[in-house]
Amino acid sequence: MAKISRLLDAVKELEIVVPEFQREYVWSLEQAKELMVSLFQEYPTGSVLIWETNSPPEIKNNAVRRERMGWIKVLLDGQQRLTTLYLLLKGEIPPYYKESDITHNPRHLYFNLKTAEFGYYQKQKMKDSPFWKSVVSCFNDKLDAFTLVENLHLEDAEEKLEIGRAVNKNLARLRAISDIDYHVQSVPQGLDIDKSIDIFDRVNSMGTKLTDAELVLTHIAGKWPQARRVMKQKIEDYKKARFFFELDLLTRCFVVLLTNSALFKKMTEEIYQKTSDETYKEVWEKMVKILNYLIPILKQSAYISGSKDMSTNNVLVPLVAYLSKNGGSFESGLKNQFLYWMFLALIWGRYSGQTDQRLDRDVYLAINSSQPVFDLINEIEEQRGRKEIKPADLEGRGSGNPLHRMLYVITKFNKATDWANGGSLQDTMGDYYRIQSHHIFPQAFLYRNGYDSENHLDKKKVNEIGNRAFITRDANFDISDENPAEYLKKVSEKYPEALKQQMIPIDQSLWQVEKYNDFLVARRKMIADSINLFLENLKGREMEEAINYEEIIKGGENDYVEFKSSLRWDYERGNVNKLMEHIIAKTISAFMNSEGGKLLIGISDVGEILGIDKDCATLKNKNKDGFLLQLTQVINQYLGKEFNQYTSIKIIQIENKEVSVIDVMNSAMPVFLKNADKEEFYIRASASSQPMSIREANEYIRTHWEE
Repeated sequence: MAKISRLLDAVKELEIVVPEFQREYVWSLEQAKELMVSLFQEYPTGSVLIWETNSPPEIKNNAVRRERMGWIKVLLDGQQRLTTLYLLLKGEIPPYYKESDITHNPRHLYFNLKTAEFGYYQKQKMKDSPFWKSVVSCFNDKLDAFTLVENLHLEDAEEKLEIGRAVNKNLARLRAISDIDYHVQSVPQGLDIDKSIDIFDRVNSMGTKLTDAELVLTHIAGKWPQARRVMKQKIEDYKKARFFFELDLLTRCFVVLLTNSALFKKMTEEIYQKTSDETYKEVWEKMVKILNYLIPILKQSAYISGSKDMSTNNVLVPLVAYLSKNGGSFESGLKNQFLYWMFLALIWGRYSGQTDQRLDRDVYLAINSSQPVFDLINEIEEQRGRKEIKPADLEGRGSGNPLHRMLYVITKFNKATDWANGGSLQDTMGDYYRIQSHHIFPQAFLYRNGYDSENHLDKKKVNEIGNRAFITRDANFDISDENPAEYLKKVSEKYPEALKQQMIPIDQSLWQVEKYNDFLVARRKMIADSINLFLENLKGREMEEAINYEEIIKGGENDYVEFKSSLRWDYERGNVNKLMEHIIAKTISAFMNSEGGKLLIGISDVGEILGIDKDCATLKNKNKDGFLLQLTQVINQYLGKEFNQYTSIKIIQIENKEVSVIDVMNSAMPVFLKNADKEEFYIRASASSQPMSIREANEYIRTHWEE
């Protein structure tokens, strides 16, 4: 046991130090506050773990010079708590950190001497109250409870005494935190660093848990002490190039180069034991060379100015994997094809779910496949059903959708002209302080002309991608809320190519507010066509279309794949059953309300190929055209004609039998299934179509279709 004040003094005197392999101070302000509340209430708050050694690892901030080291106490667990207490009780940055290392500084935590309440400074609440004092000042001997009460000039002696007692009691109780005996645990003296890191791993279940990446980096730093510092410096270098990489990304790339896998768990104890610091350094240098090669390609060939142009940096991991096994550069003709895949992965949210598994699969293909780009694209197409963008993909989608970033890329590719000065936007794209996402029909203008800012659907329509263009801040300021029929005419007269460069309809009748819906329809198509053309040109040549449906069937049903024996033929009863059509519509609606998927009709639940012959025989036109017509009518009847745009239907041959494949994309609006006189709402979950109650559906809709 040791008093908290003694532990803090030991930190100040460098008797207790923090190893370089530990992460930085990551506690949130709320965690810091809750620690003080718990100590004030005398609740248990854990312990600290000390490793006493005469052969310490690298120390954070070089707090102790190596020539001065003898036996030293290294803090293995409790760093976040001890750092918080040092900041609040001593009011200073501990010696193992710099001011810039403290992302969330809790030193503006305040304490109410009268009510014993903790809270971060709020001017309106605390400015005129004599009882709110910073926690740091409360541990300063200059703060005196009775002097504070005297300065209140209370006339009621009894009230004055009562308040004085409360203030004195609370201040004394707060200051008593310094004298709390804190439990100190020690590992056996003389343990080597590997054993100490192993102990560090085991106690990590307490406090703010380390991520898998942080644990890997901890082990790497055990052999290569400067690893964290070197990576953080490189992160700062990449920021200058507008690429904002996290330690997690660099660590994952590091793992890929060491293990040929994107999974952190592949870094086993055996790998840690046999890998030397020199090997770690060599791998790091190789990875840096790859990223230094890749970033200029992204800027020059993909028109990506920085990581803000991408929805996730994870898309770079398979590229790093491929380059690591191919001499650090793309083979002839493959650069643009990999960029083509990268854009598809971003557009279709390849890593928006099951991130680790999908990254690992893609890394495997990038390293081991004889045709990596083809196989990587095939993974996306099997997951999403198609590659090309449709106008419906843009409907109701706002600036958070990956297609908004894609529009940004196309704008740069088109060398768009600024509407204010005629200069090229390409020169400053990526600088989000100078380029802004402008509403072509200004928000205020639309809200003045019939659109309701409180109506959810109106807001989505006002803010959708089809109403966005990229212009300089000055141009945006000049336009303000001007009528587009007026300012677009001036822009087109002054810079004739400017609107075309941003895929804006030049039909002036569409610039009228009453034609806003028609404007959106026209622009969605222009944007979709431009993106598809850009991707086709980037790819350079058509890649063979070859989805292996037999493999899909072999893989069975999942959240993105469903099999149905028939559209309307009941195999058990031996006749037409209209309920079967209802089930088909239910499955399609569930895909639309989720992430999309594939529905295969003519396949049994166990994967037997049945075909659609039985269905066709029941129709007026007893062929696949009649089948397609009937399926379209089912969608119209149960879901509505407006939802046909979210499906792509084709007939394929499997084992000499015709099977229908419906590729379903997620809808821009909620889809309700009509069933007699009621409506039902379904989503995909656990490889099936699951119904939702009214309450569940309302909550789901609120979280999935709000801007």
